[in-house]
Amino acid sequence: MILERMFSRQWWKTTLLVVIAVAVMIRLGIWQLDRLEQRRAFNTRVESQLAESPLELAGGNLENDLYDMEYRSAGASGEFDFHNQVVLRNQDWDGRLGVHLLTPLLIAGAEEALLIDRGWIPYEEYTGGNISQYDIAGQVQVEGMLRRSQSKPAIGGVADAVPGPGEAPLKAWNWINLSDISAQLPYPLLPVYLTAAPLPGEQSPPYRAELELDLTEGSHMGYAFQWYAFAAILGIGYPFYIRREENPQVQKSGPEKPYTQSSSGAPSADHESQGYEQV
Repeated sequence: MILERMFSRQWWKTTLLVVIAVAVMIRLGIWQLDRLEQRRAFNTRVESQLAESPLELAGGNLENDLYDMEYRSAGASGEFDFHNQVVLRNQDWDGRLGVHLLTPLLIAGAEEALLIDRGWIPYEEYTGGNISQYDIAGQVQVEGMLRRSQSKPAIGGVADAVPGPGEAPLKAWNWINLSDISAQLPYPLLPVYLTAAPLPGEQSPPYRAELELDLTEGSHMGYAFQWYAFAAILGIGYPFYIRREENPQVQKSGPEKPYTQSSSGAPSADHESQGYEQV
């Protein structure tokens, strides 16, 4: 019986490895389906927010659950606090290294401020201390898209060393963690920040770009089918492999040629080659 062969002394170790491999492949298929469901839920959430009308961040709207409104278009008016402006490191624009300006917007009549990602400037201007040229005095109206605080750095990123009490505030950040940035400000920040939308015909920094969102389902379904196919091939093919290996190979050899004699009485060439002589 094939099951007895699979768990015999000769095959049990290989069988165990095959069972483990099949189980891992099935689990990877389930993991891909879980990621597909997560992506579908994300797409649904984003599409619902994109369909909403722009939200003006003022008055009673500041009491809404803004965290769940990520990717909704929004606007706010107030004055920028350039004294507490910080930057986001390692940002690219057309292959050039730079930083993004992160500036608190003091909303009139509100206790909290809104952090604004005002866009990209060249790295050399930041290191040269020449960023005050991008200051805007007075009341401003900013339009853009709401984004959540980042809970961890991007892949390969390094978490920021948040300054402790009495230490100088951190001016350059690796990620936008609103609670950490708010800890060094004299006022709290809203639980979301705003990425400023590009201005029509802008020809100078800070440069801003529309956020590109991939709302497809990706390749998760295809990857899941691949893992399940690999598991089926290995699980079904393994017993046939054992059966083939245990069947003896029949060695076939040709029949011996009999002694023949030509009509003249001389032995045939076959027998001469074997050492026969005519007497």
